[in-house]
Amino acid sequence: MRDRDQAGRPRNARPRDALGRPLPRGSGDEPRIPDDLSLPPDQTVRLADQLLRDGRPFHAHEVLEAAWKTGLADERDLWQGLAQIAVGLTHAHRGNARGAVTLLRRGAQRAGESRPPDSYGMDLEAMTAAARTLADDIERDGLANIPPAALCPPLQRR
Repeated sequence: MRDRDQAGRPRNARPRDALGRPLPRGSGDEPRIPDDLSLPPDQTVRLADQLLRDGRPFHAHEVLEAAWKTGLADERDLWQGLAQIAVGLTHAHRGNARGAVTLLRRGAQRAGESRPPDSYGMDLEAMTAAARTLADDIERDGLANIPPAALCPPLQRR
């Protein structure tokens, strides 16, 4: 049975591993992203960037999804596209090449076509290019031949 909040909305309180796979209740100490996370865009970018660099794309996806769901309407394609890229990276880390390619391309297209009023310190062009290149490399060479660093692309300029 799924956990629910006081209003009856589903909540996912189950612990998860670094790639977002559910663990048995009461196990694991992987920090969770709160269901009701609401951060300003610049903090969203910083946190998502750190999670991506740390090889935790599932958690980056949760941060980006929160921005997509709570952010400004004219920025939703940006956040949704970035969340899809993070899901694509999650699939790649989990060994699902087909899912990775599909979500990396879909997210790169959506985020790349967005026109955010502010970049919030992101290098959006580099991120979408990295997602497209990774999708091409996975499709051509398979996941086994992808260097681990390619699965942890940065979101922020440094």
